[in-house]
Amino acid sequence: MKLRRIAILSTLLMLSPLSIANAAPIYVFPVADCTVNYAHAHHDYAATDILAKKGCKFVAPINGVVDEVNRTDLWSGKTNLGIDRGGLYVSIIGDDGVRYYGSHLRSIPASIQLGVLVKAGRLLGAIGSTGSARGTSPHLHFGISWPTPPDTWWVRRGEVLPWKYLDAWKKGKDLSPVKEVNARKLKTGEIPPVPK
Repeated sequence: MKLRRIAILSTLLMLSPLSIANAAPIYVFPVADCTVNYAHAHHDYAATDILAKKGCKFVAPINGVVDEVNRTDLWSGKTNLGIDRGGLYVSIIGDDGVRYYGSHLRSIPASIQLGVLVKAGRLLGAIGSTGSARGTSPHLHFGISWPTPPDTWWVRRGEVLPWKYLDAWKKGKDLSPVKEVNARKLKTGEIPPVPK
């Protein structure tokens, strides 16, 4: 009797529209409907600059909740404060517990507010060149890290190199950064020292 139940359940699962083979991807590439270019390196910390035309869509790479929104560009070349370098930015905490951060945005929809639930692919902002990217080609600074208090900008900007995840997501493959993020956090501590 037990074997028959297991066989029936297995068959139902295989035929179910919720089966793993039919599941939608968990992760999506964070720039939608635009041609992009990005390197497998970043100048002095772990992040990726995704070059795209001004106004291209920055979208949620995973289902999650909006963690931070900054609609005011406070950056000044005279002070070059780290906390202001991102210009306009949005970060979300994904359902996987990882923070995904996009900055140098041109604009952010009014509907994107702290605590709002977002689905993968939802518009978070338009790519631009605010903050320390003023005068450069429009791009999305994309960082992956763990959640921290709001002013911990040096973690928010990126702790693990995103390129291998971006490569996978661009091909429609689910590759999770959870393991690498957790290992990095264990190595550096939840709030590592502010870089010089």
